[in-house]
Amino acid sequence: MKVLVIGGGGREHALIWALRKSPAVNEIVAAPGNGGISRIARCIPVNVNSLEAMVNLVAIEAPDLTVIGPEVPLALGLVDELETRGLRVFGPTKAAAQLESSKAFSKAFMQRHGIPTAEHALCTTLDEVRESLLRFSLPVVVKASGLAAGKGVVICETRLDAETTAAQMFSGVLLGSVETEIVLEEFLAGEEVSFFALCDGKHAVPVAAAQDHKRVGEGDTGPNTGGMGAYSTDGLLTPAMQQWITQNIAQKVVDGMASEGTPFKGILFIGLMMSPRGPMVLEFNTRWGDPETEAIVLRLQTDILDLFNAAIDGAAQDLAIRMKPGASATVIAASGGYPGKYTNGLPITGIEEDSDDVIVFHAGTALIDGHIVTAGGRVLAVTAESNDLEDALDRIYRRLEHISFEGMHYRRDIGHRALQRR
Repeated sequence: MKVLVIGGGGREHALIWALRKSPAVNEIVAAPGNGGISRIARCIPVNVNSLEAMVNLVAIEAPDLTVIGPEVPLALGLVDELETRGLRVFGPTKAAAQLESSKAFSKAFMQRHGIPTAEHALCTTLDEVRESLLRFSLPVVVKASGLAAGKGVVICETRLDAETTAAQMFSGVLLGSVETEIVLEEFLAGEEVSFFALCDGKHAVPVAAAQDHKRVGEGDTGPNTGGMGAYSTDGLLTPAMQQWITQNIAQKVVDGMASEGTPFKGILFIGLMMSPRGPMVLEFNTRWGDPETEAIVLRLQTDILDLFNAAIDGAAQDLAIRMKPGASATVIAASGGYPGKYTNGLPITGIEEDSDDVIVFHAGTALIDGHIVTAGGRVLAVTAESNDLEDALDRIYRRLEHISFEGMHYRRDIGHRALQRR
């Protein structure tokens, strides 16, 4: 079976690593891929912001299955285009992907279907922001409604900070693109958890939970990033809580989308705040998370191809998804300056071979003249699994001591909340 994976980050490297273990897969193509992916799959350049380019690539490659990693191709409607051609593709349609591509849509959807989430206000002008801010206590959360690569959420301690942030989003200064809608949201206290459910248009089946570390600095300080590391353990959510989230959030999403004529198929990534009022949805993503996927696939014992096929064929409820007991984690090695400006093309040393107990997934690398160099803000995802989270993290940090590129930085406290609870 030939599989085409759209994307070129750490998530896609991890998905391809998992696909290579499937006995039914004999060829994997990545578009565009990256330096690390090129070692285990054939990489083809493609503009993931161009729907036409991606559709043309699929027509040329003629894969048996296309797996879409990033959010932009989903928001552009790549699934719709491939399905109209009778092709097998893993991911939601453009309409269903609005759960991620439009926070305004997502918030209204949750209200319609009784899904627990924070109070919010949708604003299209700065005057509306100023007026709506009077309804919220401080701190307050300012969110870009559209896609922002995980960087469109700002917690503001004062109303002036909120106004300034909103103005910078409207102008394009903050995110590099002009926002026409901004969501103000009640600040929720508690621990964040990422919960993943496999959906087939009718059923939602739990896969795993993980905890991401968004802030760039240790102790959860500094600006938000796309994620500086994540871990997944058996104890992150109790079985009873996993069942509650599946029934009261994930299944409600699937039922609600189906009732509105936009069935959801693929992976539903639920960003939760475990607040004193109970689990509250912060956001939905409509694809595998990054860097959570890097950690989760190491514990996934079920053939990942079975997950893709079950979602497409409406058979998720019949699939027994098995996760290896214990823990897994991933730590991001980032470029100097990230999440701000950074330099690409820097040589990387110490990544020549994966060890038996640690895997280095490439998130932002390129292969230039036979050498792996940096090609993104998040460069590497150093990943391990073990019976014990502390042991998995120790293996990762020992491996990071041997990896180097100019300006490299990483958090040394990934998993700190779980370790403090012990």
